[in-house]
Amino acid sequence: MNRAQDHGGQLGFDALLSAASDENRRRKVERETAHLPGTMAEAIPFYRLLIRQHHAAMFAADVDTAMALRKEASALALRLNAGEPGILAGEDAPGCVLARQTAAAPGAVPLWGQEGEFVTCVNGLRVRIEMDGMFGIGCGFGYWPGFAAHAVDHLRPFISETGYRSFLGIHADPAPGLTPDAFAAKVIAGHIRGELKGKLRAIEPRYRKEAGAEPLPGEAG
Repeated sequence: MNRAQDHGGQLGFDALLSAASDENRRRKVERETAHLPGTMAEAIPFYRLLIRQHHAAMFAADVDTAMALRKEASALALRLNAGEPGILAGEDAPGCVLARQTAAAPGAVPLWGQEGEFVTCVNGLRVRIEMDGMFGIGCGFGYWPGFAAHAVDHLRPFISETGYRSFLGIHADPAPGLTPDAFAAKVIAGHIRGELKGKLRAIEPRYRKEAGAEPLPGEAG
């Protein structure tokens, strides 16, 4: 056998090993998630139940239960994705569909673990919050879900010059009896006291214009 033939044979063998590994992984996922729904129609009400259970755990500051429920949510999405990674790879990915179909109504404060968008007030400052659910960035290893803060009144000072600030990887002790809106308000208030030293920042004109706000008097158009 020449070197080219030997190389081709090795590539073929490697492909067989890879295929076998993929099949073993899929079978392992199938075994470990056999107790979970296998269709999206069944999964959506099941995921709603997980959200309610997760909310109760977070409200009670039960860290172990909350993190276990997030793992269950990921396992559900993985099962719906036939054991393949990429459960959040696009709009039609199982994790994205589950989150979208179970999101809170616009303007309503979501449950813990439920995606949602609402407006809260911090020291007279109105802030639009986009709260992450159980599939949010860092929710697999951090206790507190992340959220994004957007300015509501673009002609008033805000917590950033862009009218936007993301809060991820929040380090704070678990606290019982805390709702998502109260949590977001506390985090923002702490950010104002600490990093901003109590002073808000004017939103730059280019970001106000993008948001449809009129320039302040004396500013160039």
